Amino acid sequence: MTGHITQSYGIRERVPVENPVDAAIESLRTLGYALIDGGYDETELAAFSQAFDAAHAAAHAAAGGRETLEPIDEHNTVRVPFAYDRRLLALALNPRIREIAARLIGGYQVLSQQNGVINPPDFQTYNQAAWHRDLPYQHVVFSRPLAINALFCLDEFTTDNGATLVLPATHKQEEFPSEQFVGRCAIQVTAPRGCYIVLDSMIFHTGATNRTPVPRRAVNNVYVSPILRQQIDLPAFLGEHFTDDPDLRRLLGYEVATPRSDAEYFAERRRKLQG
Repeated sequence: MTGHITQSYGIRERVPVENPVDAAIESLRTLGYALIDGGYDETELAAFSQAFDAAHAAAHAAAGGRETLEPIDEHNTVRVPFAYDRRLLALALNPRIREIAARLIGGYQVLSQQNGVINPPDFQTYNQAAWHRDLPYQHVVFSRPLAINALFCLDEFTTDNGATLVLPATHKQEEFPSEQFVGRCAIQVTAPRGCYIVLDSMIFHTGATNRTPVPRRAVNNVYVSPILRQQIDLPAFLGEHFTDDPDLRRLLGYEVATPRSDAEYFAERRRKLQG
């Protein structure tokens, strides 16, 4: 990227930023969050919107409907929506997001989860409206990320419809900050539709209240080091024949299933040594 260089002195090293992915990675390393455009046109965005609504209806029908999901607070979430409409798999395969995850996590990455998230209208509560990390219950920090969130804005994120709040740089500290820090430093991340809000999964964040009469929809994709367990066992859920593509099988976790016996472990060792 070219442009004005900030005046300085005594500086011999500077972070190189040549493109939007570089800029997002710098922001993620420093602040724990970033925005990056998904690169989709209006036709593609309309197709994702249609696919989300179809997956929402199919997934909730398969689970028994709202009356079954509401008592367990799952009525505003769609688990693994691409399993119900494969068009949504593209949101997990976005090249910019894959590059960010690869460069920050290193090695190779597994898709831990893809969840549709609905922020309900008219001041309703929902289960993402509380401060949390997306590796919950963990009061640790890492020298490099073990997990990256890529929240795709299917609808515009605004202050009125409950855009995500973040506590910048809290991926670098173990404890949740004080109430004074939260009140002073929380930032609401507004974003246009078609954009990804990318988070280091250890940053503290929350959804805000949707004060509009219209639900706000998003699709959250979480990429993890293969040492971490998936939220749902995707190979078991999707079936062995979901795809033959080697890169996609690796991303979906087909190569990191836990052996159920020493015989399975030995067979996997042989396969890796021979492959």
